[in-house]
Amino acid sequence: MPVHANIAFFIPHLGCPNRCSFCSQRTISGEQAAISPDEVSRQLQEAFRRELNPETTEIAFFGGSFTCIPRHKMVAYLEAAAPFVRAGKCKGIRLSTRPDGISGEILDLLAELGVSAIELGAQSMDDAVLSRNLRGHTADDVRQASALIRNYPGQPFSLGLQVMTGLWGEDEKSRVLTEQAVREIHPDTLRIYPTVVLRGTMLAEKLQSGEYQPPGLDETVEFLAPMLRRYEQAGTRVIRVGLHASEEIETQMLGGAYHPAMRELCEAELFRQEMERQLAAFPKGSLILRVHSKSCSKAAGQKRSNLRWAEERGYFLRIVQDESMNPHEIMIQSV
Repeated sequence: MPVHANIAFFIPHLGCPNRCSFCSQRTISGEQAAISPDEVSRQLQEAFRRELNPETTEIAFFGGSFTCIPRHKMVAYLEAAAPFVRAGKCKGIRLSTRPDGISGEILDLLAELGVSAIELGAQSMDDAVLSRNLRGHTADDVRQASALIRNYPGQPFSLGLQVMTGLWGEDEKSRVLTEQAVREIHPDTLRIYPTVVLRGTMLAEKLQSGEYQPPGLDETVEFLAPMLRRYEQAGTRVIRVGLHASEEIETQMLGGAYHPAMRELCEAELFRQEMERQLAAFPKGSLILRVHSKSCSKAAGQKRSNLRWAEERGYFLRIVQDESMNPHEIMIQSV
């Protein structure tokens, strides 16, 4: 049976006009040098020897600001991938870039060479946070680039945004501002990356000097979990929460919020918050926790963390599977 696959190529720093406060692309991607277009072509030929589902498979260029690299290099990368799109082996090419790296002329070229999805590194929609973290663009740049992509004639690009939480200068007000602005743009996809402070970055200097203290894992999960739910309820598909697991990140991080299963932690936290709400109506003791079978592990929490949380408060929950339940819901009942 054909399988889904994203065939991703990381191009660290290539095309970035400046170094943002948090940036250590080589640590994030695990790559030390940019791959060549010839190697992209070779790896794609190898990848498509497998039976992949062309309706869900994408070729992706991540890691740098793709549309800001020298034009001949950008075209060479896209021309290495475009034959596989034209042959119907995949649904298109996905790339990430800066909001100020989008123009009508750039979109014409991307459309011609098979690009179907564009992700913009917005990071924040608070201009003060963007400036402090040396992003070099504004929130309006994100809005304008998003509108150009959305309204491009004849080529329905999928619009994705990438945002971060916990950047230097961010507070609850700025998180709310960013969430509201992103929901107004209403991207097709969204990636949420809690800040991880890596060695050799400006944030590492600010952390070590005491000027900056990023939210830790527990705090991040607490505010990120309901944020994730609100985005999905608004119809935005959140396709990534947290950085991909890697040994480089685990050895180079100095602070912030990192976990190899960040999304699962957030989903378990949503169940815990709902447990807390429902348990307020019951006396302490033994109770039934009714949940869909697909959600048993999330409701229980990682290493039974949610059940242990309840036990510490005097509630002893026995999970009962109920296929009539919505996978996002729980119901607490008396024994």
